[in-house]
Amino acid sequence: MMTCAFVLSDETILCRQTPNGWWPLQVELPHSDVSSEQAYQLGQVTLFDSLALPSDVNDANNANAVTIQSSIAITDDYAIAHNITLPSILDTHDLESRNLDSRDLENSGISHGNVEYSINAFIAYRQLITQLPIALAAQLSQAIQLLRWQADTRFCSRCAAPTVAAKCGERAMVCDVCRLRQYPRVQPCVITAITRPNPQSGEMQILLAHHHRHGQQKTAPHLLQSSQPLLYGLIAGFVEVGESLEHAVVREVAEEVGLSLSDIHYVSSQPWPFPSNLMLGFRASYAGGDIVLQEDELSHADFFDLSKLPRIPFKGSIAYELIAQIANEQGISISP
Repeated sequence: MMTCAFVLSDETILCRQTPNGWWPLQVELPHSDVSSEQAYQLGQVTLFDSLALPSDVNDANNANAVTIQSSIAITDDYAIAHNITLPSILDTHDLESRNLDSRDLENSGISHGNVEYSINAFIAYRQLITQLPIALAAQLSQAIQLLRWQADTRFCSRCAAPTVAAKCGERAMVCDVCRLRQYPRVQPCVITAITRPNPQSGEMQILLAHHHRHGQQKTAPHLLQSSQPLLYGLIAGFVEVGESLEHAVVREVAEEVGLSLSDIHYVSSQPWPFPSNLMLGFRASYAGGDIVLQEDELSHADFFDLSKLPRIPFKGSIAYELIAQIANEQGISISP
């Protein structure tokens, strides 16, 4: 039976261009590269099966969703070192210069279906997540995090001696000198959608903030308007040692915007491989206070009517899903 693997380079995935967009490509592995003894060698990891529901995997809106998921991920360096055949790959410069999209394939006469497309490139996971089924996105997120963990744990964090893979299939790196075991780390983060009725109109509002890391609005001298509006997101932050998730929600909101909350409740979670986070989504109601910005983090924050939202995070992110959930409850549809 043929065994295939995703190929990654840092936070990018080897993909093939199709009329439906970029789709993760799988390469065939030699049988000797998939034995249990070699499962944890540097640059190759075995992935857990996704726990997404079948309805997520067979997304009716995505013709590519029937693609069989891979159970192995490798780096491009591993493929080269082990003489694994890779297809012809466009580099970043060629990709940008060709500016490929679906119309390029349609206009060239290449039909969809079982045709073997030849346009391949490494595509950022952030770009892919907007179009992939949940199960496949979760596996790629897992692959990014495990390959990074492998690269970061080649030496013991206690005594600096080289580490080896744990035996019996356990996902751990073990120090041969002091026997310290290092496991993949997950960093829990809370992200919160805070709502209130508009004091004047009664329309439901949501608190959104513009973070410095999302850049500043830039307007070219010859343009009357900015080419890209500012991106606004939800309040989020890491959980600290010794605190509950609910306490983290209260603390982060108080630190970043100075507001108090009520009716805090958990909604859903999402693995987020930047670098190795687990985003825990909450909703809460505004209870009081005036917005006071943590200026080293945020440049602006305000309550926005759901019918007049600014630019928000992309579809596929938990921030988008939380915002969309609240908007849908109010009978409002937001575009991705």
